[in-house]
Amino acid sequence: MFNKCAMDPLCYTNIDLTTVVPKVNNAVVSTMIQRAGKAMRSLKLGLVPGPASSPGPCQQLVYTIRNSVDVSNFSWNDKKTRQGKESPILTRTCLSPLICDGGSVGTLLRRLHLYNIDRMDSVSLCMALSACPALCDLEIVGLHVELRQILSSVSKYCHLIERLFLESSKTGRDDSLKSPTCVDLVNSCPHLTSLSLRGFKLHDCKVRTLVKGFRKLRYIDFSTSYSITGNFLRNIGSTPSGNLLELEVLILRDCMHLKETEVSQFLSAALAGDFKFLRYVDISNREGLALEGDWYNRCYSATALPLREVALERPDICLLAEFPSESFIDVEQMIESDLNTELSLPSQLNGHLSDSSIFISSSESSYHSDHGSGNEDSHDSNYILYEESSDEVDFLAV
Repeated sequence: MFNKCAMDPLCYTNIDLTTVVPKVNNAVVSTMIQRAGKAMRSLKLGLVPGPASSPGPCQQLVYTIRNSVDVSNFSWNDKKTRQGKESPILTRTCLSPLICDGGSVGTLLRRLHLYNIDRMDSVSLCMALSACPALCDLEIVGLHVELRQILSSVSKYCHLIERLFLESSKTGRDDSLKSPTCVDLVNSCPHLTSLSLRGFKLHDCKVRTLVKGFRKLRYIDFSTSYSITGNFLRNIGSTPSGNLLELEVLILRDCMHLKETEVSQFLSAALAGDFKFLRYVDISNREGLALEGDWYNRCYSATALPLREVALERPDICLLAEFPSESFIDVEQMIESDLNTELSLPSQLNGHLSDSSIFISSSESSYHSDHGSGNEDSHDSNYILYEESSDEVDFLAV
């Protein structure tokens, strides 16, 4: 009976081969996909260490390479295990079965989640996406693939995509996104309702193209992204066609260049009647919000924001504004910090929010992160700074 069930393709409709430590290799993935055939609808692969705490009510369960994983007894360089079997490592060819037989296996795949597959490359991923025209849910965390290449492939092959979650393996280093790529994505994927781009270097003009272009967008998460000041939040209460933006969730947690003035204007717009569908906003920042003029001047208090007004006039909005205490921040240490140090990911949202629609707190711990790598006002000799070209600005105006 077991053997009979094991050969039934319907038993492999939803394949989840995610593990905490490396246990799955390409051969296992290939066998599962072959048994599933055209019955496969969901495929999840990679390393997914669990979060330290439960996510908040509006936060999606996200796994990241930066969570601690116990791999003390495992060597990534081992090609064979002690038993002489294949090493339990997924490589760039782990998705090859999707494109076999003319890509028939991936034709009806609707969900693809890939986590921390260190050896995956752009060519292999893009080829896999080309075989998944029915894909609705794509989640990629910790892969060494440029954002521009992923979005270009999605625009070209995955026109039915509804949820897109991408988290950079190198926070603040990926500056590959271009304005034409944003326009192509908007024009090719009209069904997108959830967009998460975490840890990338994103300019406000490109983000605005995405936010205003997707008419059905309800969920936005740009946490830990660099260069975003919040300027894109201006006048996004309605789409170009005049329809109201049905935005329900906005997460800008630990966006290092997010300005206090932009957040204040956004909340004021919500008070004035915009964003009628908005239910959850997270503007928490472990380094405080940036003040106008000088990026190194930080705002550690929420008193300048109309939080109380939002609580009284828009009780339907759960507003999370969590900032550190100024007394625990060494500004000189922030300025002199090593520009090559990677920005640590934000902690998970508190799973037990108070009954109030506003959650404000000050952390008792000192935070330290990389400020220069994503700041367009700071230059590091080790990196080439890509400025927003006039061509891209003109392109947006067309």
